[in-house]
Amino acid sequence: MKKLDRFQEFKVYTDGACLGNPGPGGYAAVILDPDSQKLKTVSGSEKDSTNNRMELKAVIEALKIIPKNTKIELYSDSSYVLNGLSSWIEGWKRNGWKTASKNAVANQDLWQELDQLSSDFELSYQKVKGHSGDQFNDEVDLLAKKEAEKI
Repeated sequence: MKKLDRFQEFKVYTDGACLGNPGPGGYAAVILDPDSQKLKTVSGSEKDSTNNRMELKAVIEALKIIPKNTKIELYSDSSYVLNGLSSWIEGWKRNGWKTASKNAVANQDLWQELDQLSSDFELSYQKVKGHSGDQFNDEVDLLAKKEAEKI
């Protein structure tokens, strides 16, 4: 695996999984260079989680190890993550972390951590159709499930 600090641009595929919802959860991310060569894989699990929490955790853990002030193209099959990052989060912050219906934002702790981390990057977002034969999406899906099964 190549050192991440040699690159200014990355592609990142993320996924989360849960055995039951809530239940044992796993997350995974694959970090690629701009030519789609694999640089690093990160994964982990939590004993009691939800699918949405694991989807968020995958992005968070990837951002923690990518050098700051770089460009990242984030690939995910999670509308929750992509919509949250690309549009909902700014409204939540303006509303004191409340939704449009004045309810507390679910998974606020992870959204706040992700908001803080993502401010150090130039992020763009790509929706990937799950289970559609995309090599790296399939890889993170399988790895996240394996992490959840370890518990």
